[in-house]
Formats: sequence, C-alpha cells, structure tokens
Amino acid sequence: MKHIGILTGGGDAPGLNAVIRAVVKSANGVFGMRVIGIRHGFEGLLDKKGIIELTPESVRGILNRGGTILGTANRGNPFARRVMRDGVQVIEDASMEVVERIKELKLGALIVVGGGGTLRISLELFEQGCPIIGIPKTIDNDVGGTDVSFGFDTAVSIATEAIDRLHSTAESHHRSMVLELMGRNAGFIALEAGLAGGADVILIPEIPFHFEGIYEKVRSRVAAGRPFSIISIAEGAHPVGGEQSFLDDVQGGKSKRLGGIGNIISEKIAKNCAMETRVTVLGHLQRGGSPTAYDRSLATRFGAAAVRLAHEQTFGYMMGLRGTEIMPVELKQAVATPSRVKVDGDAMQAARDLGVYLGE
Repeated sequence: MKHIGILTGGGDAPGLNAVIRAVVKSANGVFGMRVIGIRHGFEGLLDKKGIIELTPESVRGILNRGGTILGTANRGNPFARRVMRDGVQVIEDASMEVVERIKELKLGALIVVGGGGTLRISLELFEQGCPIIGIPKTIDNDVGGTDVSFGFDTAVSIATEAIDRLHSTAESHHRSMVLELMGRNAGFIALEAGLAGGADVILIPEIPFHFEGIYEKVRSRVAAGRPFSIISIAEGAHPVGGEQSFLDDVQGGKSKRLGGIGNIISEKIAKNCAMETRVTVLGHLQRGGSPTAYDRSLATRFGAAAVRLAHEQTFGYMMGLRGTEIMPVELKQAVATPSRVKVDGDAMQAARDLGVYLGE
C-alpha cells in the first residue's frame, strides 16, 4: 500500500490535529506510505481543490492545537448531498462519485475521523467497496463500540472549570447558577463535570426530570444555610412528559438549534423558589482550544492504530478503546447502538449517594 487518505467529518473536537499528526508520522516513517489529506469532510472528495498532501513537515507543531488543519463539515453526507440545480436546491446521491474519486486517487485506505453520523456514512461507503477505517471523535462521548472518544476529556475539563468559577459567584451573591452544557441525547459531559465540580442538580437526556424536584433541592439547601445552588444540565435534557427545547435559527429561520432548557429552568427557579438565578450557556467553548494530555494521547494512539490496520488491509472497522487497550471494532457494531449514560451505573449511583438531584 502506497497511498492512504484521511478526512475529519462532523463537528470539531480537541484532538483532531493529534490524530492527523499520528497518521502522517506513523504512515510515512514506519510504513513508507504517502498520506493524502481531504479537506472539509467528504466534500473534499468531490472538490478538485479539496486534496492536499500531508508530510511530517506539514504536521509539525499541531499536536497541541485545537480544531483541524483539514477543516470539517457536519452536513457533508454524499448520500444526500445538497446542490443547486437551475436555482433550486435539490438533494442528490453522490456516493458513487466518492467511490470513483477514492479509486482515482489510488487510496489503499481511507481513514475517517468522526462521530456517529460520519461513521454511519463510512459504513455505507465500506458496503459499496471503499477501504474504510474509522476513528471515533466526539465531545459528547456517544459513539458506540468505544469506552471513550477523544475530545470528551477536554470538554469535561472546560465544563468543570466553568462550574468552579460559578461556585464562587453563586456563594457570594446567594444565587442559583444554571450551567447548560452540550449533550443532545447523551449526558456524559453534564454528569462528569457535575460530579467533578460538585453540582447540586445534574440533569441529563437519559432521565426526564421533575421541576418540583429541582425546587425541593434548592429550597432544602436554603433551609440548611446554603442559599445557593449549582445546576449542571445537558442541552438535551427535558421534563417528564415534555420535549427537548429548541432555539430558532437566527441564520434564516429555516431550522432550529437545540438549546434553551437552561433559561427555562433558571426562570422557573427564580419564580418558584424566590431566588435570584443566572444561566450560563457554555456552548462551543467546550469544543475549542488545546486538547488535554489525555485527549492528545488517546487521539495519537487511535491514529497510529488505524495506520497499522491499514497496513494489514483490514477494513470496515473503527478503532475503539476497551478498558486500557485500543482494538478494532466493526463499524456495523459501532453505529448500531449509540453510547448513553447508564442510569444504574456507578457514576449515577455516586451522585445519588452524594444527594445530587438527578431528575428522578
């Protein structure tokens, strides 16, 4: 095998550059392979300008950088590509163009770094004969087949620091502080940061919550001489019998963005507990900046392992962390069941033992 390709799809996550660096250095230095970088996800395979060569010199100094030097796209599905035809936007299947482009570039393997959506596309391309190897990436940690995805540790660290900072102002002003964190269907960030930061309430998508339970927790703290509370909440959390909250998309109003539950809870606490409240939406701060040492190491290990798998010409797999070891997991298995917080797991039980209100 002389040529392999790599692309990064979906949302950005700390550690993407570490993966790219590991792939290039191990492929070039150990196996003598040339690495082709594909810009802006799968779209780069449909764009003649989307192909660049990656060398050890071109990836020097990127290990600690956030983002991705290849760029990414979370709406680049070649099976449902949006194009303009006669002034009208239509959806077309461009997957065969991608298949032919991979052949044209003579790629012996294509390493795809992405979350659940990107890996699902990768599986479909593999089933069409493409030599695909996946690497799991998501700050939400919701990809199946791996215990941890890189990007998650950095997001939790940033969220925990935010809780630490909110603690001091909450205690000083006798306020309830609501921190809304990312997590559409999986509440790993809100849970882990809430535990690490000492939150009093943790709300996640996996457990619909009762508003009255939140009020009771806040009031009980006031009665105990602790007139402030910290609420860690995932953006996808929702009340019993209710739905997730969405914000109107300010960019044209054609779609909605998940979010707003933090403001809803903040207003209800203020009204029902007669307590001043403030809400902080951490948003994309969780994605940006330099990755933690753990994420750099995990991303590097994933990248090097993917190149070894490419050398063995073993395709249709994703690299997964199982316990302490990196091992291949079938893409079919990885995308079959997304990872979710185990509501009866030890992290949740620890929160219960500490008296944290979890919505139950």
